[in-house]
Amino acid sequence: MPQKITEEAILTCDKGATFAQLKVTSQNFCKAAGKLIATEKDKEATTNIPAFGECSITKNTCEPAISNWEKTAMKDAVNKHKILTDESICECATGGKISVQKKGHNENHEIK
Repeated sequence: MPQKITEEAILTCDKGATFAQLKVTSQNFCKAAGKLIATEKDKEATTNIPAFGECSITKNTCEPAISNWEKTAMKDAVNKHKILTDESICECATGGKISVQKKGHNENHEIK
């Protein structure tokens, strides 16, 4: 079952050189294991998703360009925004695919 991800989730891009830690700014009250739960609105470059080092496509410093998160929770939402899960992905306009490496917390928060 998919599990909620939180503000300390580790993201990876298949075209980036390093990992990035997600920062939640879409809400400030709904938590799992004491950490803010991520939503589909947490998609802004540098604000929510830091650079992934050097991009293998451009050969320059990564500049994430994300349109929308996919594979979000179907029923669960915070402020009417779908919750991100450990199965959520998003495409970068440069050509990379961003996915969740670690969910950001140790407790099991399954989405049913």
